Amino acid sequence: MEKILLLEDLENAENKTLHCTFDEKIEGLECVTPIHADLCAKSLGDFVQITGHITGTVVLECDLCLEKFNHELDFDIDELYSKNSLLGEYEESGQEFELKDGQFATDLNGENEIDIYDLLYQSVILNLPNKKVCGINCKGNSFLSEDEMTDPRLDIFKDIQINPKN
Repeated sequence: MEKILLLEDLENAENKTLHCTFDEKIEGLECVTPIHADLCAKSLGDFVQITGHITGTVVLECDLCLEKFNHELDFDIDELYSKNSLLGEYEESGQEFELKDGQFATDLNGENEIDIYDLLYQSVILNLPNKKVCGINCKGNSFLSEDEMTDPRLDIFKDIQINPKN
């Protein structure tokens, strides 16, 4: 499913600004609710800035107990795209580059459109927690208990005494 922002439409819009709403499930993510995004695209000369707010609910798998749980999405995005290639001829298109410290832009390399669906997919993926835990009190699954994970071949090391050098 494609949601495309044409740069020509953006340039012809009043104040070179377009507002759009996205309310769909994203393929590749297990969505409980559709992903909702209120976006604003602005033409800034050689750049296009897309800002907005994203909400929704996705299903994740707990890293400790491996049970599925719902995760609420609620975050802002602020993406910058370069209309004209500002990179050298050795760079690939679609790559990010740093304008100044901590400010990145994605090079459109002469393309006349921005894939909003892909932008939202990437934004959701990047805003998922690194450690996915179903709850603060999750103790993991019983098959992950320490007793069952000890290797009997390592029992010989239990009685080793280490004497520090004087």
